[in-house]
Amino acid sequence: MTHRILFVCLGNICRSPAAEGVFRTRAPHHTTDSAGTSGWHIGDPPYGPMQKAALARGIRLDDLRARQFVAADFNQFDLIIGMDADNIADIEALRPAGNQTPVRLLTDFAPHSGADHVPDPYYTRDFDGSLDLIEIAVEGLDAHLRG
Repeated sequence: MTHRILFVCLGNICRSPAAEGVFRTRAPHHTTDSAGTSGWHIGDPPYGPMQKAALARGIRLDDLRARQFVAADFNQFDLIIGMDADNIADIEALRPAGNQTPVRLLTDFAPHSGADHVPDPYYTRDFDGSLDLIEIAVEGLDAHLRG
């Protein structure tokens, strides 16, 4: 079964494009996109250091461009995945009345990691650490979707 999955972070230049890139590399039969809860970087490619860290793992992000999460995304995707609790709150604030699209934290799919969110490498500068966690969580997400 093919799923439509949206990955969401704050600016859509580090965590969510990385999660999209990792997931589409691992499970290319699904439809993916990424967005940010802010509009600061609309139209920008992923942040250079994140692109470099991802490319070192064979994951290309250079074709992605930042966009802002909108309420219509609830109708376009089967699952919306945020990187932290603030992202989830911002996503839920735009939920249309009656919409039932699931919204989950990416780390929900990595319960043994001990992480409750994906740290933002734009601030921590730990691009590899964020990618390590994203890869673990994406593996769990893929297994969850396969049932």
